[in-house]
Amino acid sequence: MRNLSIVVGIFVLFAVVGPWLAPHDPTQINIPDRLSNPNPEWLLGTDAMGRDIASRLLHGARWSLGLAFLISIIGLIVGTGAGLLAAQGGRLVDWAVMRTTDTFLAFPDLVAAVVLAGLMGAGTSSLIFALTVTGWMRYARVARGIGLSLQTRGYVVQAQLAGLSPLAIARWHYLPSLLSSLAVVWTGMFARAILAISARGFLGSVV
Repeated sequence: MRNLSIVVGIFVLFAVVGPWLAPHDPTQINIPDRLSNPNPEWLLGTDAMGRDIASRLLHGARWSLGLAFLISIIGLIVGTGAGLLAAQGGRLVDWAVMRTTDTFLAFPDLVAAVVLAGLMGAGTSSLIFALTVTGWMRYARVARGIGLSLQTRGYVVQAQLAGLSPLAIARWHYLPSLLSSLAVVWTGMFARAILAISARGFLGSVV
């Protein structure tokens, strides 16, 4: 685990300082050297337009990681809020939130995100919206399940009898119990966000 953490840390470091390490301009077109094999000048070769692949990777890594982090954090906030609302809002609210969650889960999230982003047009804002819309459900299910299990705990019942608002109960009693489980879900969703960003970039819909 320690070695894996070191490897991940090195990749993140390269992503952060990548633009300063890039040997070439990632957008510079060089037709005579198109599709070159790796060599001392082009470390990973060049693409069909003669652009340096190594420089493009170093420049794009920071954008991809930063965007995936933002998308997964927004999904975490939206999904956790929806799950706690379902757990505390009563039977009707719980039914409405969970049926909405099930509806979104019925579609492959990666495919749905790419299709939705494509319908909205190219751009970072449409990509963030599409991946957030298709990525909040797992957080909601985890938050709702743990929230329902905590409703009968003594300290939660005492807080309700003391007149604390549902928001205060969620802040002080539910969220501390949710953090470890949500962290596990977040790591998986962070990776899926990177895959979705890569898929949309491969399809040519990211500007």
